[in-house]
Amino acid sequence: MRDFLPEEAEKLRFIEQTARELARLYGYNEVITPVVENFELLAVKVGEENRKRMYVFEDLGGRRVALRPEFTASVARLVAFKMQTVPRPLRLFSVGSLYRYDEPQFGRYREFWQANYELFGSTEPVADAEIVALTRYLMKKTGLRNYYFKVGHVGILRGIMEKEGFSEDQQNGIMQLLDGKLWDDALETVRELGGSQTCLDNLEALLKTRSKKPEEAFEAIREIVKDYPEALSALQNLEKILSFLKSGDVEVDLVLDIGLARGLEYYTGMVFEVYVPEMNVALGGGGRYDRLIELFGGGKIPGVGVAPGIDRISLALEKQGIALKTSKEEKILVIPVDAEMIGTAFKISSLLRNEGFCAEIEAMGRSVSQALSEADRKGIKRTVIVGPREMEEGNVVLRDMEKRRQEPVSLEHLLSKLKH
Repeated sequence: MRDFLPEEAEKLRFIEQTARELARLYGYNEVITPVVENFELLAVKVGEENRKRMYVFEDLGGRRVALRPEFTASVARLVAFKMQTVPRPLRLFSVGSLYRYDEPQFGRYREFWQANYELFGSTEPVADAEIVALTRYLMKKTGLRNYYFKVGHVGILRGIMEKEGFSEDQQNGIMQLLDGKLWDDALETVRELGGSQTCLDNLEALLKTRSKKPEEAFEAIREIVKDYPEALSALQNLEKILSFLKSGDVEVDLVLDIGLARGLEYYTGMVFEVYVPEMNVALGGGGRYDRLIELFGGGKIPGVGVAPGIDRISLALEKQGIALKTSKEEKILVIPVDAEMIGTAFKISSLLRNEGFCAEIEAMGRSVSQALSEADRKGIKRTVIVGPREMEEGNVVLRDMEKRRQEPVSLEHLLSKLKH
């Protein structure tokens, strides 16, 4: 868990604000959920590895609670219990800190920050396409370059395992191995569970399917899954999602990866992650989950979403040497000449702030020359010097720090002078 110094905090808040503006453009309404939730709620379908890494404790009321490791379970609870009658589709946005007891390493923190977009109520592939499109838009608006998406569909692999008679828990165990890139272990587990040789051959062929030209790969995949109706339906669903992106002129650099499996067990359909070449960790990921709200007793409400990592986008910007697109707000330093002028300087700085200027008052008891030197060091471009002689005439001294020029200005005209 980290402290953020001003420049680091500014970078995180810039990405957060960009994510919030994106939510507005796409019609996602912000909701805020607690950092601490009931353990059982958070543990539902979060995946065995994530369950092991949750911060779990007993509160003073004897309840077993945990710090949220991700947003979707909390937002799904909110929809299940408090938003049942809200018209569909529901587009919801969240942003904040999450907690997992990971081993600290590049791009992995125990306290990390994410934005979160969830679309509830629609099973249509256009909803999945929207989630991919807004993720791509966020990457573009932050200024990132060369980002690309890995896209898969858990329904293709699960469709094959379902026909083999594997239970949901057995499937989840295999998907967890795939999420850890342990493909050989996953195939060995299939063998140990009694999977047929045909099943093993088909799964192995699918796990090797990675293509930057999805349309060309689809025919080969179709041949592999032709005898698995659910897997074939999942493939057709993925084709439809990608076709909507193409017809909508959403330029996405895609890598089709049928073996892509994310650690959260609740995914039922399309899944994806976004990367940059400079990093081997995903900047964000998401997918479709159609049964999670049902687990909370909220009825059959399908959902699809994505959680971009704010920390990781910040790291990617740093790796690519990309400066923030924010413009630094210009500060004005108000300097009292002596102790008797502090009250007047305080009043003038308040007047400036009321008019929207960022104004600091010299609060260290420095002399005028010392204060001007410090203003130079901090990059402050304009100062207002408040002295007794000038105030007798109703004036202050406005100094341009860059041009090293100053002039007396009446209080009456100070604001208009600063604005110009």
